[in-house]
Amino acid sequence: MEYQDFINAVATRAKVSTDQAATLTRATLETLAGRISAGQAEDLAYQLPEGLDDCLREPLRREHATSSFGLEEFVQRVGDRPGVDRALAGAGVRAALTTLREAVSRDEFDDAVAQLPTEFWQVIEPVGAGGGRRPGS
Repeated sequence: MEYQDFINAVATRAKVSTDQAATLTRATLETLAGRISAGQAEDLAYQLPEGLDDCLREPLRREHATSSFGLEEFVQRVGDRPGVDRALAGAGVRAALTTLREAVSRDEFDDAVAQLPTEFWQVIEPVGAGGGRRPGS
């Protein structure tokens, strides 16, 4: 998936402008990078287009301390990032994670989400006809 396709998909899903979608996507991916292992973040980054891959890599360079927190705090952290409209954070997280699921291999996505509480699956929409089952269901 190309960068603009990813951003357009997030914009459509979240019902926001492409500028807002880009900001929400970056905030979501950066927050995700702090929530999953460094190796898993790198595996996801490898499959993302240039311009999004750095969102998963740059936080690793600064300091990568995997924190355990749930969906509510995840959305709050996205909403606290510079340039993010807090009212759009929930929709942005849902859209960005769903688009991420579409953009990377199923195995890599499942490995990443396996590091998150099962409540995250509640916000990730099924993708395509072959979306398959959700872990834990």
